[in-house]
Amino acid sequence: FCQAQQKEIIMNMLHELYNYLSIQAGNFECGNPENLKSKCIWISEARDHVMNVTASSHKKFEAALEWILKSSKDLGIRLRGRDPSEAVEAVQELVCLESAHPQMGLGCRFRRAVVTAIMNLFLFFWGLLTLWGILIFFKYRWRKMAEEEQAMYEMVKKIIAVVQDHYKEWERNMERYPYVGILHVRDGLIPPQSRKKMKRVWDRAVDFLASNESRIQTESHRVAGEDMLVWRWTQPSYLSDSEH
Repeated sequence: FCQAQQKEIIMNMLHELYNYLSIQAGNFECGNPENLKSKCIWISEARDHVMNVTASSHKKFEAALEWILKSSKDLGIRLRGRDPSEAVEAVQELVCLESAHPQMGLGCRFRRAVVTAIMNLFLFFWGLLTLWGILIFFKYRWRKMAEEEQAMYEMVKKIIAVVQDHYKEWERNMERYPYVGILHVRDGLIPPQSRKKMKRVWDRAVDFLASNESRIQTESHRVAGEDMLVWRWTQPSYLSDSEH
């Protein structure tokens, strides 16, 4: 009989503690009219409230906390120590108590549901705009790469024409050397104001010629006392004319 009575007292205290913590947590979530710093209520405040309502002793309250610690059931009451990430193993380690099920009114629940829906909608549209921006960026990059590729091929054609014409003029004794400086070709094809903008196109065209054009040979010669890279047309004019 005494054990049953003791259990009933503890259950009453836990019931009151559960209600108190859930109301406080609900107030904290719904505007916090009492200016609570946290929904985790200090152990002393929770003890004073439960003892005043149930007219129980300090030892009874500690016995109720011991019962929570030993119980394997989820009672909706979270026990917090100094480090929230660590589990509490003794009543002496308790710092505050927190409800796992805040008690909120219908109006508060409705407002929170509306706010949650608006936030989810905002996140959805934000994600949609982000994906749209990424798609536009990639489309822009693909278009720029295609334009750069086309510009590179056009530059290759111009370089081949310049080097071939220079070789033909050398064969007619109109030029001193059978080769022409790479930078000289660049300066003739690209105006000064466009050289910075066209640098990538020019470099790609030079690399393309070195890897894919057998009729143009890259050499190093000393011209005017200075070493420089030059291009030489390796195919005789009569073959080029016959192929043309």
